[in-house]
Amino acid sequence: MSGGQPQSILAHLEELRWRIFRSFIAIAVGGIAAFVFADQLRTVLEAPFHTAAPDRSFQAFEAAEEFGVLMRIALFGGVILASPVILYQIWAFINPALTKRERNWAFPVVTALVVLFIGGVFFGYWTLPRGLAFLLNIFEDVTNDLRIGSYYSFVLRYLAAFGLAFLYPVFLFAAAAAGVVTAPQLARGRRWAVLIIVIAAALITPSGDAFTLIVLSVPLYVMYEATYWLIRLVLKK
Repeated sequence: MSGGQPQSILAHLEELRWRIFRSFIAIAVGGIAAFVFADQLRTVLEAPFHTAAPDRSFQAFEAAEEFGVLMRIALFGGVILASPVILYQIWAFINPALTKRERNWAFPVVTALVVLFIGGVFFGYWTLPRGLAFLLNIFEDVTNDLRIGSYYSFVLRYLAAFGLAFLYPVFLFAAAAAGVVTAPQLARGRRWAVLIIVIAAALITPSGDAFTLIVLSVPLYVMYEATYWLIRLVLKK
């Protein structure tokens, strides 16, 4: 809808194209900022490894491997910094299709998505030294001088998995607001929720170890309970 008039499919596609373009611009700007501070970001991202294996170091086996790591840092940092803009563009695209009452949820929903995603990344970072300490000490006779490209692939997937996993309460709340699920159904489905959360955590965690599985599953279930009570109290009217 635009000015109360329906838009054609081509107009919607054109708007979607510009929303995506603006999101990419935001990622590019954030990526440049992350590129400028790449050394500081490296220090932060490599700290968990040095905590878990203080006498070990990184190695590069290909000429372009370090450059590839630099690009991953820039891209990941760009996405983190641009996440508010990306989520706003998504909201702005679907906004015309919503009712006035639904639009009132815009700021809380976008804010919750940003906070939960960044909170998930930080929580994943907090657990990372413990996860690495477990993974790097399974065999005592193995020297843990890691390939830097493989390390960054693992770490960035690990942090992204936590960030994305922490978003699900918003979608669960939205489903309840739309009448798809109810608080009593969520209360009766606690056992299924535990099973689904554990399976999902096993699928999205890159390491596949029991420690990471537990560390991710526990806060996800806590958020399930928190969302249940939020739905029960806030949507009661």
